[in-house]
Amino acid sequence: MSDHYEVLGVARDASDSDIKKAYRKLARELHPDVNPDDSAADRFKLVTHAYDVLSDPEQRRNYDMGGGQSGMGGFGFNNMSDIFDTFFGGGGQRGPRSRQERGSDALLRVDVDLVDVIFGDTRDVEVDTAVLCDTCEGSCCAPGVSVHTCDVCGGYGQVQRTVRSLLGNVVTSAPCGSCRGYGTVIPSPCPSCAGHGRVRARKVVTVTVPKGIDNGMRVQMTGMGEVGEAGGPNGDLFVEFQVTPDEVFARDRDDLFATIDVDMVDAVKGTTVTLEALDGPVELTIKPGIQAGEVITVPGRGVGHLRGNGRGDVKFGVQVVTPTKLSAKESAILEQFAALRPPVAPRFATHKQGLFTKLRDRLFG
Repeated sequence: MSDHYEVLGVARDASDSDIKKAYRKLARELHPDVNPDDSAADRFKLVTHAYDVLSDPEQRRNYDMGGGQSGMGGFGFNNMSDIFDTFFGGGGQRGPRSRQERGSDALLRVDVDLVDVIFGDTRDVEVDTAVLCDTCEGSCCAPGVSVHTCDVCGGYGQVQRTVRSLLGNVVTSAPCGSCRGYGTVIPSPCPSCAGHGRVRARKVVTVTVPKGIDNGMRVQMTGMGEVGEAGGPNGDLFVEFQVTPDEVFARDRDDLFATIDVDMVDAVKGTTVTLEALDGPVELTIKPGIQAGEVITVPGRGVGHLRGNGRGDVKFGVQVVTPTKLSAKESAILEQFAALRPPVAPRFATHKQGLFTKLRDRLFG
């Protein structure tokens, strides 16, 4: 049989303070959560049992007189508060839990047009969410009523029970059934929110559409989500943008693409034309002899960069339109024109001519 004093490493005339100090030191070294070794677990049981006996004045006196040396009553359990104090810096009592909880995050999908993302925009959107109850302002109580300290647990939110077992008295702690662990009770819940401190309502949220936002991108609006239970802090609102495709302009990153029809005569002679872009009119110079598939680039008139300043470009792909019906006079003039030029047989297009065709097929499907 091990001697309790030897187990703790103290003299037989050690003070209560010395015994407690020795136990704490050994418990930190041998506790199963700290030292997984099997031998350490066995030593921890001996150390705990020795401390249980020597820390109790009556049991220590009985032990010093030669009695109760084989007793294992409650080893490891009679002084659970000391173990909590050793490893957690306090007693086993965890205290009441707060009624307030953080609100849930919310996801909002917003449809925007391509023109909205060129410079960015703002949009007022109505959402269905949880807001603070106006009647109780989050207290959960009816007007003129306040929460009361729980009579069962005394405001601790926990109740302790001692259960006898083969190993001695086991002290357990559980949430108080009367107050559900809150430590307080609501004698009369708020009639508007049924004691939740929040209600469902519709409110208007001003959403900022960042310039350069792309389809499916999300923006986090901190603290704009649902208010929590009992007036707890708001969650966040995540806004996902869906960019509606434009009928004329397609997008590739920050550049815009469009196809323009150029009459055969204008393609031969050249001309200047003003077209309406997404953000206003743009003037295009069509040089004489322009070929189908060539691209006219207007710099700085595309989508604004999501990060940083500046904008992308607008690129217009030229499609030369050949007339399908000619008058007799037009046919005669065309015959005269053809007679002035040497005949050119049809041939395969070059890669340069096919460049815009590939780009156009990818963007416009």
